[in-house]
Formats: sequence, C-alpha cells, structure tokens
Amino acid sequence: MRLQLRVMLLVIVAGCADTSDKKTVTVCQGSACQEQDKSLVTYDPASAVPDPDPDGRIAALEALARNDPSAAYDLGLRFYRGDGIRQDSYQALKWMRDAAERGDRQAQTAVGRLYYTGLEEMGSDLRESERWLSAAAGRGDKEAAALLAEVQKARASNEEYRRRLTELRATTYYWWTRGWVYRWYWDPSRRTYLGYY
Repeated sequence: MRLQLRVMLLVIVAGCADTSDKKTVTVCQGSACQEQDKSLVTYDPASAVPDPDPDGRIAALEALARNDPSAAYDLGLRFYRGDGIRQDSYQALKWMRDAAERGDRQAQTAVGRLYYTGLEEMGSDLRESERWLSAAAGRGDKEAAALLAEVQKARASNEEYRRRLTELRATTYYWWTRGWVYRWYWDPSRRTYLGYY
C-alpha cells in the first residue's frame, strides 16, 4: 500500500514538474481547459480603476485657469473641497496661490486664511498670511481686513514669545548643564537609588 502511494505521488509530482521550454500554459475554467500563450495578458489593472474625470471637465478647467485667475481660484477651491475630483490640498494651494499672484482678491483672502490656519501638514505662516491679507484688504476686502488684524496680533504675540524663548534658552542652558543638581544618587552597596532630601 505504501509503495503504491509513493508511486502515485511520484507520478503526480513528475506531471507537475514541467522542464520543457513550452511557450504555452494550460488554463482551465470549470471543466474546460485550453492552451494559451504565456505572454497573453488577460487582466488590465487600469480597467479596474474608474476614470475620475470621464468628461474631461478638470482638464478643460485647467486650460481655462492658465489664462483666467478666477478660473484658477475656482479650480483650487474644487481641489480643496474634493468637489467632483479627488481632494488634493497641494493642488488646491497651488492653483489658489496662482490666482492670488495674478490679482484675484478672493483668492488673496483665501490664501491668507490658509497660511493663517495652516493646511493639513503645513503649519501656519503668519508672515505669508499677513502678506496676502494685506493685499486683499488694500483692495477693500472687509473679511481680509478683519483677518489681518488677527494675524498682526498673533504675529506680535508670536514675536514676543520667540524673543522671550531666546532669552530663556541662554539661562536655561546653564541650569540644564551645570546649575541643577540631581536629587537621587545610586548606592552600589544597596543596588538602589537614594534621595538627597
């Protein structure tokens, strides 16, 4: 019995081990099998991912945005919100900033707000925020003027914080390296820490 099992196992293994240089493979579906060329591709991974913009609206808006700053702002807003497209903060800031640089007042306010609050992993930048909000406020934008006052107050507070931090670092360095004394010391005979209290 064991010999028969060994022989059958060898026959099965020998049938599976194909050492020839065949250019085809046997493909079975259900009870039907057929030979197919090894280089035949039957699955296209791109077909599994739907086209995010089948009508080409975003490409058309990008073409329009290159010439019109209000279209660039609109495109940035769509990327920011993920409205009809995949949300992309980098593209949102890129297009909004492009519109702001070309003088779109609403984009200047939006970019100033984004730099004030920060955008995802990008922290706030009060100087850039002040720059963009000043440009929009100078053109009569009331929202930008209100935000500009907040940014200037935060920037003054931030500069005071940075100045004080620089002063403290100079004195703290001394205390961290020399001034402060350890409260506990190692006693090797007891193999424990003992306090100075």
